[in-house]
Amino acid sequence: QVQLVESGGGLVQAGGSLRLSCQASGSISSFDIMGWYRQVPGKQREMVADITRGGSTDYASSVKGRFTISRDYAKNTMYLQMNGLKPEETAVYYCHAAWGGIDYWGQGTKVTVPS
Repeated sequence: QVQLVESGGGLVQAGGSLRLSCQASGSISSFDIMGWYRQVPGKQREMVADITRGGSTDYASSVKGRFTISRDYAKNTMYLQMNGLKPEETAVYYCHAAWGGIDYWGQGTKVTVPS
């Protein structure tokens, strides 16, 4: 059973930065795709960024140029560097991974950007 554990969320002022981490219980090299999603209460979960096994990345248009997704195979960890955070980006951020048609999710880490 794959487990994904996020960390790095917290309170940050507008314009500030945070780095989220997603630690996997096994090798991340086996995943077809990994990514970060976020969800605000009452709204649908939305994709923030993802990275394929081959290294191709995709970003939501609202975060391009400010967020960077990366991974460290040696640590079985995926990261999301978030710069220039905005109040509207306050949400619970979730780590996602997919392998063989199965989706795996972490428990989420909360990011709060006060207005």
